[in-house]
Order: sequence, then structure tokens, then C-alpha cells
Amino acid sequence: MLDLRKKRKGSAGMPANLLDLVPVLHSKVKAEKTEGIVTLSVQREGWLARQSVKWLKQPAVVRIRLDALGSEVAACCDGSHSVADIAGKLYARFGEKAEPLLPRLAKFIELLEMNDLAVCHSCDSRGEAQDA
Repeated sequence: MLDLRKKRKGSAGMPANLLDLVPVLHSKVKAEKTEGIVTLSVQREGWLARQSVKWLKQPAVVRIRLDALGSEVAACCDGSHSVADIAGKLYARFGEKAEPLLPRLAKFIELLEMNDLAVCHSCDSRGEAQDA
């Protein structure tokens, strides 16, 4: 989970800065873009999920259709854009429609990470992503 109070090894007790984090979608998440809208597809894994697919006729793949703002964020979650870069792109594209930008973006990235769809890496001073 995106916990900015969490301490890291070798960070001398400094919390992570949200704007320096680099979100990356997990390899198990497939992002499909159609007509500017991104749909995230996740294969159901685990014993209970397989049983729900088999016995309760649940779909084997969970599809999450994002809105325009979420689609733009998901497209930038490739490991080369920090949260600050993503916020700049969102403001350039959507302007005032994206406000309040940073709280919305932080919550969206937190939800992606909480649902195991993405992971955030810290970015060192040279701009290269490191494992968080």
C-alpha cells in the first residue's frame, strides 16, 4: 500500500516523497487501449478465485474500464514517469477539469497499489527508478 510514512532501508528515517515515486503496472495486468480508453485485464488467480470461476460462473478475467483521466494515468505507469510527470501531463491535457489534481492522483495510485495492480518505486537523484 502507498504509505508515505513507511520507512525504507538506508533512508535515514526520511519518508518517501509522493512526487518522486514511479508507478509501474504489474506484469499480470494487461492494459488494452481502445478509442482512448484503457481497460485493465487481470487473470483470476488463487484457489478461491478458480473455484468461483468454476462453480459460480464468474468471469476468468476481471476487466476494469477506466475513465479518460484514469486512462491517461495508466498509460503513464510504465516505469519512466514519476508522479510529478504524470501530474504535469494530466494538467496539460485536462486543465481545470482534473482539479483537485494531486489528491485525486494520489488516491488513484494508492488504489492501484492496494489492489495489487501496480507497484511504486522510488526515484533516486539521478532520475532512475529503484525498488521501493
